[in-house]
Amino acid sequence: MESSSELVPFPQLITPIESNYRVCTIPYRFPSDNPKKATPAEIAWIDLFYNSITSFKKRAESDETVPDAKVKAEKFAQRYGEILKDLKKDPESHGGPPDCILLCRLREQVLRELGFRDIFKKVKDEENTKAMSLFESVVCLSDSIEDPGKRLENLVRGILAGNIFDLGSAQLAEVFSKDGMSFLASCQNLVPRPWVIDDLETFKLKWSKKSWKKAVLFIDNSGADIILGILPFARELLRQGMQVVLAANDLPSINDVTYHELIEIISKLKDEHGQLVGVDTSKLLIANSGNDLPVIDLSRVSQELAHLASDADLVILEGMGRAIETNLYAQFKCDSIKIGMVKHPEVAQFLGGRLYDCVFKYNEVSTQ
Repeated sequence: MESSSELVPFPQLITPIESNYRVCTIPYRFPSDNPKKATPAEIAWIDLFYNSITSFKKRAESDETVPDAKVKAEKFAQRYGEILKDLKKDPESHGGPPDCILLCRLREQVLRELGFRDIFKKVKDEENTKAMSLFESVVCLSDSIEDPGKRLENLVRGILAGNIFDLGSAQLAEVFSKDGMSFLASCQNLVPRPWVIDDLETFKLKWSKKSWKKAVLFIDNSGADIILGILPFARELLRQGMQVVLAANDLPSINDVTYHELIEIISKLKDEHGQLVGVDTSKLLIANSGNDLPVIDLSRVSQELAHLASDADLVILEGMGRAIETNLYAQFKCDSIKIGMVKHPEVAQFLGGRLYDCVFKYNEVSTQ
């Protein structure tokens, strides 16, 4: 479904939204802080975004769709760098005080103003092609696990392993540029459980009852993340008879998969009968979330997604941006899962976990 321009609140958020919903998980400042002086948290996060400028500039330089890409990439680095320095001097500049949504939005604005629409397109396409060639074997491996609880844990581990393909993280962008990532090795090398937030055993017990009818999944990165992590899990939900709505970004941002890319990926993975390795996809819907950032404010989603989600009984947010840096404490009217890998030291410190630790947060809404 195409997104229309007007954005509306996600219908499963607990209302009133103003008093119940806080988008950003980590508070950069408190009411008692001096509004004219950047807080230590603001400075740390501004530095984190500043340190990623080099990897974004490299991607922009190699964007063959933009004339004079090298010159414009240098302009991006200068402009965005200046904005971040301004925010350090005066946190109320550029629409501040800064939070993770504003810092992401300002970066995207500068890129788009200079004509950069999708600087990660080439690497996304390459990773999608690689991951699609592995999809069937990953799914068959999952199907061969007879115990439902063990199969579920394997699928969850697949989501977390796939979530490593995140070029918004400076450290991971560096690792990736050197030697790529092996999906199966990543599955085996996740930090040992219990994870920093680990409700998987509780969810396994609930899973055995198979009580949900409709799940909405907010998805994250291209490549292994969507194809080898999310889609095998979504396929399992379909096998259980659920209706599944995959909500993807409207516009490109970092290496996140977009609505249009997702339609193309799924059409390529389906066989001639419209199935995903033997599983019927008539209950699989793809929605445009209306979002254009690697984080998401659920008080502003597309009307189409709001309509599709109005009768959902399970909401799943995936990835560090959508499920940890934003929305970790979001409360819903239905059951919810927040799942992702911790890829910034600042997030690990806030949660009291390790770098590359995992989050699997399950909230069940009691039915009266």
